[in-house]
Amino acid sequence: MPVFVRCLTAILLTCLSFAALGEKLRIVTEPWAPYVYLENGQPRGLDYEATAIVFQRLGIDVEWQFLPWKRCLAMLEQGQADGALDIFQNPEREKLLLYPNEPLSDVEWVLFYANARPHPFQNLNDLRGLTVGVSPGYVYGQDFENSPLFIREGASSHEANFGKLLLGRIDLVITDRRVGEYVLNEIKARDQVTQSPTVISKRPQYLAVRKNVGMDLLVQRFAAELKRFKRQPEYAALVARYTGEITDPSTQLPAGPAATAPQAHKTVEQQESGAL
Repeated sequence: MPVFVRCLTAILLTCLSFAALGEKLRIVTEPWAPYVYLENGQPRGLDYEATAIVFQRLGIDVEWQFLPWKRCLAMLEQGQADGALDIFQNPEREKLLLYPNEPLSDVEWVLFYANARPHPFQNLNDLRGLTVGVSPGYVYGQDFENSPLFIREGASSHEANFGKLLLGRIDLVITDRRVGEYVLNEIKARDQVTQSPTVISKRPQYLAVRKNVGMDLLVQRFAAELKRFKRQPEYAALVARYTGEITDPSTQLPAGPAATAPQAHKTVEQQESGAL
């Protein structure tokens, strides 16, 4: 059998195997608005919808589970899940998981400060003697995490961190740029808090799947279709709806702010609790 025919057969078997006998691809994740979250019990979010559309185009049915991130990782390790949504890539995880060469989105860690107590930020020296609200288990970059210049204080949720910021119990909050803006919309505090333009660190997040027979071909097809989708107007509309950003579909670059920013009914902690 020619090599091309064998490869094509393997691809078809991989994509059809989950449909056989009613099987579905099992994907786990933890809510992380606006990328993925539950609203009135229904999955929502920029990365969730992009992933769902790509799998639909590939003809693959997916079973979604929203769980605490440590539970998600345990299910992957035990073979109880086939993949995870919005996960960072690192050498340790590459032993177990396959990553597409196209990320779903980029996480940008930035600082937020209360307008009543401004703390403009350009480098870590500007944080000397201050207290920064963090989310336990999140990975913000070695320089930030190892710096002795300031205090890192954890909270149970992003909302709790911003609440402490508004009360003056901490000086700044660090979180993803989009997540921070989303939470501020939800708690109606956008006009009381300012986002520092300086990005502390940036990392892509992916849809990754467990290493298994044929999964490498599935990952290749997913990456190709995701890249194609991200250059279409439908994807630009998703970005605008969930983040308030207007992008140029042909370049995926920002083209300006949207007229209105998204509102969330519920924003909860994401995956990093454990180690993205």
